Amino acid sequence: MDESRTPRSFYFVSPDRNNVRAERRSLEETSPRPDSSFWKTAVNKLFSEPITIIWIIILILVIGIAIVGPLVVHYDPNRIDGALQNQAPSFAHLFGTDKLGRDLFVRTCTGLQVSLLVAVVSTILSIVFGTLYGVIMAVVGGWVDEVLMRIIEIFNSIPSLLITMILMAVLGNGIGALLFAIAITSWADAARQTRGLVMQLRNLDYVTAAKMLDTPFWRTTIRHFIPNMMSILILDIGQSIPDNIFAEASLSFLGLGLQAPNTSLGILISVGQDQMLQHPYQLYVPIVVLVLLVLAFNIVGDGVRDALDPKYQDK
Repeated sequence: MDESRTPRSFYFVSPDRNNVRAERRSLEETSPRPDSSFWKTAVNKLFSEPITIIWIIILILVIGIAIVGPLVVHYDPNRIDGALQNQAPSFAHLFGTDKLGRDLFVRTCTGLQVSLLVAVVSTILSIVFGTLYGVIMAVVGGWVDEVLMRIIEIFNSIPSLLITMILMAVLGNGIGALLFAIAITSWADAARQTRGLVMQLRNLDYVTAAKMLDTPFWRTTIRHFIPNMMSILILDIGQSIPDNIFAEASLSFLGLGLQAPNTSLGILISVGQDQMLQHPYQLYVPIVVLVLLVLAFNIVGDGVRDALDPKYQDK
């Protein structure tokens, strides 16, 4: 019999796990991400604008005074002293005292800390949840994407103030309830933006290769999606913080947010309006601080937006 016609045996060779891991590491190292020159150009662009630099300095000063002030001026923000009622600003009390004899400088610093804490934490919660929500929408797709998109549309169709009022009425007026209420009304835009970006990224070769190598979903998100969305996430954070600061101040001013003995800029403005005619500084001081803080975040956020936008980097 002719040996060339004899049937040959076939063997299935299982892939070497070490080779698969090596290919996965090589894929992760070579996947495209924002170049370091991009970030260098963005930083140079950000600090080339004099107005942006001025407002960065103002923002640092306001936050720095809010943190360091109570450590230097040793007054209890909630200590009532009837002998110091409604005193005008002086060296002893830089912003004066309120109708209960409490030092307004320390109370303003404490209220600013609380407002910043609420705004920053609620922004982080909304960005994290919105990012994960958008990634799931884009990756899973199909009817899941449709259902989740309808949920976003429902949230966008209901006034955020109404949702916040309902949540605060159910959960109470504590800081935790306020954080949750603000975060739950501000995640939808981040989810929509993330969905659009991931839908563009999911069809790229390195993401497809990661799927073929059975890379876990969480690893693909951390290693491939988030690095390529970092500039958009920074923009969302920069724009959400001033919005949430103003939201907290508005809710506390209306009596829907934090309540005494807590202190925030909104509570100080609400208390100060009762003394607007007799002692106007009690109203103007927290208003000026709030305006400076929101303006600083907005202007710096616009500068960051222009610096991270590729259309502006060559100008």
